[in-house]
Amino acid sequence: MMIPAGRNMPAAGMIGGLASYAASLGQNMMDGQHQLVVMQQQQNHGQQQAATSGSDTHGPRHDELLMESKSGSDNMEGGIGSGSGGEELQEEDLSLQRPRKKRYHRHTQHQIQELEAFFKEFPHPDDKQRKELSRELGLEPLQVKFWFQNKRTQMKTQQERQENTQLRAENEKLRAENARYKDALTNAACPNCGGPATAVIGEMSFDEHHLRIENMRLRDEIDRISAIAAKYVGKSATGMLPNSSNISSVVAAPYPPPLSTHHLITGAGDMFSSLHHHGAAAGFDKPLVIELAVAAMEELVRMAQLGEPLWVPALIDGAATETLNEEEYACGFPRGVGPKSPELRSEASRETVVVIMNHVNLVEMLMDVNQWSTLFSSIVSRAATLEVLSTGVAGNYNGALQLMTAEFQMPSPLVPTRESQFVRYCKQHADGGWAVVDVSLDGLRTGGAAGTRGRRRPSGCLIREMPNGYSRVTWVEHVEADDAMVHELYRPLVSSGLAFGARRWAAVLERQCERLASAMASGVPAAPAGGDTGVVTSAEGRRSMLRLAERMVASFCGGVTASTTHQWTTLSGSGPEDVRVMTRKSVDDPGRPPGIILNAATSFWLPVPPARVFSFLRDDATRSEWDILSNGGDVQEMAHIANGRDHGNAVSLLRVNNANSNQSNMLILQECCTDATGSYVIYAPVDVVAMNVVLNGGDPDYVALLPSGFAILPDGPGAGGGGSLLTVAFQILVDSVPTAKLSLGSVATVNSLIACTVERIKAALAADPAGGGGGAR
Repeated sequence: MMIPAGRNMPAAGMIGGLASYAASLGQNMMDGQHQLVVMQQQQNHGQQQAATSGSDTHGPRHDELLMESKSGSDNMEGGIGSGSGGEELQEEDLSLQRPRKKRYHRHTQHQIQELEAFFKEFPHPDDKQRKELSRELGLEPLQVKFWFQNKRTQMKTQQERQENTQLRAENEKLRAENARYKDALTNAACPNCGGPATAVIGEMSFDEHHLRIENMRLRDEIDRISAIAAKYVGKSATGMLPNSSNISSVVAAPYPPPLSTHHLITGAGDMFSSLHHHGAAAGFDKPLVIELAVAAMEELVRMAQLGEPLWVPALIDGAATETLNEEEYACGFPRGVGPKSPELRSEASRETVVVIMNHVNLVEMLMDVNQWSTLFSSIVSRAATLEVLSTGVAGNYNGALQLMTAEFQMPSPLVPTRESQFVRYCKQHADGGWAVVDVSLDGLRTGGAAGTRGRRRPSGCLIREMPNGYSRVTWVEHVEADDAMVHELYRPLVSSGLAFGARRWAAVLERQCERLASAMASGVPAAPAGGDTGVVTSAEGRRSMLRLAERMVASFCGGVTASTTHQWTTLSGSGPEDVRVMTRKSVDDPGRPPGIILNAATSFWLPVPPARVFSFLRDDATRSEWDILSNGGDVQEMAHIANGRDHGNAVSLLRVNNANSNQSNMLILQECCTDATGSYVIYAPVDVVAMNVVLNGGDPDYVALLPSGFAILPDGPGAGGGGSLLTVAFQILVDSVPTAKLSLGSVATVNSLIACTVERIKAALAADPAGGGGGAR
């Protein structure tokens, strides 16, 4: 068969034709696809316009969901109106390749507020929460999801920015402090020769190092001779005055190595004789005070670390304790920080205890006079900081030095308080431990402490960090006191060292740390058996109730002692000598009711063990046997907050149901506490309305209280099974007008009240001394 010539083409021509056909076919396909894209964009554009017109009812959509391509719409219109020219198609293709511009739609103010409120409660919502929130706000679930993601990112960015700002500020502060230290090192002077102290031992020559050692030896010899001259000639030891440029280095230096006995003799021992010439009550010579504090710190550390024969172990009430061997002390510390006065009796004891408190927090409480006096409110009746010589370095109390005054008390009007003016010095060991020491500045007159009733030799504590937030505290108490005014009833207890010794300080510290740990707990106490449910319903109410009880205990302890600093006046003709009656006018004191307040206190001996007396007085079932306020009615415990390991340590809210009435509005706040050295049962009537405010977390400082109660002490060492010393104290508002005059009838009424209470307690305990007829919970 013949093929027509017109259709017969070479192979190359056939290939070229196929190529041109394929190219035209591809162009047509691209044109068709482009038209389909343009039509699809036009359709989408119409749908979005319809959706936008109805957005008022459905709410704004998320920024990333509502996006339109403006360039695509323009290309579509251009393609329809101008035909299918090649250049126009190329321009449309280029416009399609341009980046699309996003269209954003903001949320309404109501939506933002609802999202913000939900974010505070649930920053990470799940799918169910997002869907529910989107239905409520008229948003898409994805919009809600993206909003929460953006919000979390924003919060994280703000937090990082704040942290960076704080770090920059801290960095600048450290740079400035570093520059200050460098400048101080550059201008430092040797405390011995007065020359520049820029060289260290590693840079010194062998001869120079030996010359410096010889210089220090000669300096010590000069100090010793000067001290002898001051003692026999009457001139002060001029060599004891340190260089003024060395004051800060003494305070902020690392923990000093153990000093030799020779240094203690010639150093701090003679500072007591020279302080009289250089200091007065208004202000002591600071360089001497600093050297005295450093020497006292060294003595405290040695006394806390040494064992036998310096400390003699003993057993008191079955508990191990330690007392000082005075002969060994005289040999090991011939002069210590000054000679002892023959007119004063020496007391020294040591006790070690593990407490539930971080070591850093414990140091802060000891160095803050308000926290310290509150922590030891049963021992410290008042305290004040006279002057701060150094605040410490590196943002803590390392090197802190304070001049302080304090009054130490016993819970009885028969034991005089002990007043002292001392310097408190805090130092950190190289191993991370801390030491806080007190040493007296008062009584530094010729002849020792003549004319004073007490003097604190180096006393304080060593604090070591323990696991799980605990601290190991070694307490040393070393004082000289005049006990001539102590009543014979309390002399065995005072002379044994239990009244003001280390065992009492350590026991109170352990109990108070347990109390603070209980106050920090976030749980709500369960209702006691037979009590109302829901009285303490929140952690805030629990803390407020504990704070109110703390103030009640401090007020009771301060009003029951023989302190001369409280504004109380002893009335003449107040009855028996063992009853102390005082009056006070309360004006503008939110913690006490306004008017004339009468206080009566007495102490007496009971042939009953302290544990039995404590159990009897805190038992609700036996309260009507001695409490006149209960008027023979039943006492119901409405709330019970345990604040210690011992079941006797608790704060309670009691309701008195009088037998003569169907309903009573009388509430009693009560705290019971006990430790190895004593026990307390303290209570006060409280107003129902004010107590409701406290239980709801309100401020307890504005609740008026007049606390009364009991202080129970052993009658001497080893008296755990012997007798008890009981102090009873009452505070009564006799007239609500502060300017009114006190009548003798009010005094007689208070005396009758306290005498009746004492007789009831004696009769009840005599009838049941072992507690077989009932007991505390």
